[in-house]
Amino acid sequence: MDARSFLKPAIFNALFILAVPMAIAEDFPGIKKLMTDTQFKAAGLEKLSHAEIEALNAWLISYTANDSVVIKRTSETVKKESDKIIQSSILGEFKGWQGETKFKLENGHVWQQRMKGQWKTSIHNPKVTIKKNIFGFYMMKIEESGKQIGVKRIQ
Repeated sequence: MDARSFLKPAIFNALFILAVPMAIAEDFPGIKKLMTDTQFKAAGLEKLSHAEIEALNAWLISYTANDSVVIKRTSETVKKESDKIIQSSILGEFKGWQGETKFKLENGHVWQQRMKGQWKTSIHNPKVTIKKNIFGFYMMKIEESGKQIGVKRIQ
């Protein structure tokens, strides 16, 4: 076997291995967008090269797809974190919800309405509490009014 016939498959395999994570990650926001700037810096991730960040993103995609569900069921620490009550404020002028309203919170989270319904109001930076109901779904309560809506975290 000459060098050319050996190198062609090796080069193809290397390009394929490098291209697959990049293609998969096109619709994945990446670790930098999933964390606040403060969290990213506190973890020391700004010291990583672009290639190291991409490797971390590829691992995160694989972990989320394959292992996170198992860890969520078996780790008491993870269970406690997922049952934690979230308290924050909606940023800016809040006009209520209608259909698939997105709620950007002061803590960096973005939640989306998951239940039908609409409610109109006008409140500036309202305080909210988000917690799981008895069925395991998240409910967001607008503290000022007491109104609640089912939500899901999207960022």
